[in-house]
Amino acid sequence: MAMNKAHDEFHTLDMAAGWETPLGYPSGIKQKILSGALDETGRGGSRTRLLKFEPGVYTTSPFVHAYWEEVFLVSGDLTVGNDAAGNGGEAFGPYTYACRPPGAVHGPFKSEKGCLLLEIHYFDPV
Repeated sequence: MAMNKAHDEFHTLDMAAGWETPLGYPSGIKQKILSGALDETGRGGSRTRLLKFEPGVYTTSPFVHAYWEEVFLVSGDLTVGNDAAGNGGEAFGPYTYACRPPGAVHGPFKSEKGCLLLEIHYFDPV
């Protein structure tokens, strides 16, 4: 099942609309899909999204998924590796980047002041 991204030239994004809480995430974390779609069951497709954390929000357990993930911290702060109560971990600032292969355990995450991430998710071609 091919899920191609549409040709989409430069345009202004409406940063106030189109945000939703991803399934299984705390309510203070929202995504805005910019392009594409990811079929996790069929292991196909790709998507580009913005992900934002409201100040003080954190996740409580690590993440692992079957697709590649590239993450760029655009603004704010992101702490990686906090415990289930939101304590500890290593803090990062803007312009930091991660590239994770399928099966890589990562997180949990928190943001003290809030942050904006650009993420690209994709499966390796067969």
